[in-house]
Amino acid sequence: MLLGIDVGGTFTDGVIFAQGEVIARVKQPTDERNIKQSLWSALDELLLKVDKDDIERVVLSTTLITNLLATGQGEPTALIMIPGYGMPYGEYNICEDTFFVRGFMDFRGREIENIDQDEVRDVLREITKRQIHRAAVVGKFSNRNHIQETMIKNIAKSDFPELDIYISSEVACRLNFPRRAVTTFYTAMILKEWNRFADEIETVFKQRHWNGRVEILKADGGTMTLDASRLQPCETAFSGPAAGNMGALALAGEAVNSVVLDIGGTTADISLLIEGKPLYASKGAKIDGRFTHINSLAVKSVPLGGDSVLSPDGDPLIRAYRLGPAACFGGDRPTVIDAFNVAFDLGIGNAAASYEKISRLGEQSGKPVQEVSRNVTDQVVLKLRAEITAMFREWEQEPAYKVWEVVNRKKFTLQRIIGIGAAAEAIIPLLAKDMGIDYLYHKYSPVANGLGAALVRPTIAVEVHIDTQSQKYSVNPQGHFGVIEKNSRFGLEKAKALALECLKNAAADRGLAHMTPQAQYYMEEQFNIVRGWDTAGKIFDIGIVIAPGFVEQFQGVIK
Repeated sequence: MLLGIDVGGTFTDGVIFAQGEVIARVKQPTDERNIKQSLWSALDELLLKVDKDDIERVVLSTTLITNLLATGQGEPTALIMIPGYGMPYGEYNICEDTFFVRGFMDFRGREIENIDQDEVRDVLREITKRQIHRAAVVGKFSNRNHIQETMIKNIAKSDFPELDIYISSEVACRLNFPRRAVTTFYTAMILKEWNRFADEIETVFKQRHWNGRVEILKADGGTMTLDASRLQPCETAFSGPAAGNMGALALAGEAVNSVVLDIGGTTADISLLIEGKPLYASKGAKIDGRFTHINSLAVKSVPLGGDSVLSPDGDPLIRAYRLGPAACFGGDRPTVIDAFNVAFDLGIGNAAASYEKISRLGEQSGKPVQEVSRNVTDQVVLKLRAEITAMFREWEQEPAYKVWEVVNRKKFTLQRIIGIGAAAEAIIPLLAKDMGIDYLYHKYSPVANGLGAALVRPTIAVEVHIDTQSQKYSVNPQGHFGVIEKNSRFGLEKAKALALECLKNAAADRGLAHMTPQAQYYMEEQFNIVRGWDTAGKIFDIGIVIAPGFVEQFQGVIK
């Protein structure tokens, strides 16, 4: 049995899946003030329905990190940058407490300018003077050589022990200095908070006398072990949309071009499946408008959900916020779902309460109840269709989208909308009819996010940079640096073999050694280093991944 729980902004979904069926499920309102309690409440309700010893694995998806980052609730954090030569310092507008120090590594990891240790101490002294106890250190090309970042960390450890230092070479080792800086900064900001939460997770399962595998859902639609999440908590941001996308994929069955529309109480998340494969954001996830090195699906959240409040000002307007549940579920305000309930006589919850609230809204605006409800449903369809159209303009810029059109020699054609989430049953049929395409709404669509969490497999990616002239290599994201033997015949196959070995080591550290046969190479690049008229060496960049997908025992969902 596989157990998955997704804590969304409005609802917490949980399922237990076995032999093609959801054998237990729960859907509860999320307490935004106590996300952890929402998680534990759903867990306990599910555990009451089965023998917990039959559960092989638990996967959790939580909005904890997303909320911390969105609300700036992490502890005040400074950013120390070693930008070297190039862009003006003013271009690095990441946080208020940003400091710059001299020093520079070139793109091959050669130290061009040394760190000034006195300058570093002055910066660290100023940070502590501001009562800041955390700092992220990011050097340009530190993913090629981390010696300068490590030097700053050691100085802080020796002279400023009250200051916690996080270095980018241990967090995110890809190229692109600004994205690495953003990723490291946010990791430093929320790492302790996440680790306290991870401690609570371990305690909760010990109290329930369950010792199986606990994994955390990532933004890329895969999972990571709880221990791995302690080092890279930002990977768990935006896991909710990933859970929904993977849940929709599990329900879809056929590999057709589909928009996934996850309509919850507060927002609608829009994502894309290209012939049954999720579309990823090539530039990484965005946090506060800044790109990061977090692998993520190409998803957009629209502030429109089933519980979005209706206003009597002029024509009934849909407000971009939620103030509790719909009237049909005990709320005291008219909402989008109440309007659908009245317009199409859906009989959802207490339909009489929906009619009463929409009628009152009609009285305030001077219009009949049916006109009011139809006005709202038309606005919802118009808004969602416009958002999907806008997303296609963004998706068209993604490499995977372009490749599909080149390979198939035709324009991408949308074939279906897959509706999931609490409000999808009412909204999706009308939207699909308006767009003139097919739709899918499954009996498990209301808990698709929990289903997605339960079914996805662990993922891990390794990128290895090899410089045969310097006889060095570096590994992302582990921040490991190694030496290769001098060999003029070192070629692509040896480079790939080294990358595979690095992946095996990383997988073994996370208890995933059994999954390495499923690894795939996604990047194979090599460049000659020329000196004069001769080739002095080669540079290789190899990427290998255990890609997102479903666990081996998943063979589909029984209709």
